[in-house]
Amino acid sequence: MATKVDSYKKIAEFGKQLLSDTSLDNALLFIADQARDLVHADRCSIFMYDKEADMLWTKLADGIGRIAISTTSGIAGDTYTKGEAQVVNDPYTDKRFLTGIDKKSGYETKNMITVPIFDSQRVVIGLFQLLNKSDGDFLDEDLKVLTFFANYISGTLELSFLMKDE
Repeated sequence: MATKVDSYKKIAEFGKQLLSDTSLDNALLFIADQARDLVHADRCSIFMYDKEADMLWTKLADGIGRIAISTTSGIAGDTYTKGEAQVVNDPYTDKRFLTGIDKKSGYETKNMITVPIFDSQRVVIGLFQLLNKSDGDFLDEDLKVLTFFANYISGTLELSFLMKDE
């Protein structure tokens, strides 16, 4: 099992590589790969907040097309609304879980972790949602590492979206 120090070293090395590419799409793919690797998850979706529509939509979703949900729907919506990371190790027993997405995709979610991404003003601009840890349930340690990671990449995402809007 990787130690906390090993995870933070991986994140630092990742930061060096992230700075070498200015494409938002490439950066999101790289971010998702790193997030999956950090916690040994099968899939990673990155939801971004659309202020005009008041919706969360996936800028990147492994294995499925674009997902768009209300900010008040599902575990992702709850994470966005509360601005708090969440671990759900048995999603089918959680009334917030959107089973229709699994039905549509044919994928079975066994566990998940969602972590908000804040901008420089501490406003939630999006979130990670990682699914199906390969070696059991998601743990508090996974939450800590992904929270650190979300804080680490938030500035890059905020700048990318600001530059895109210009």
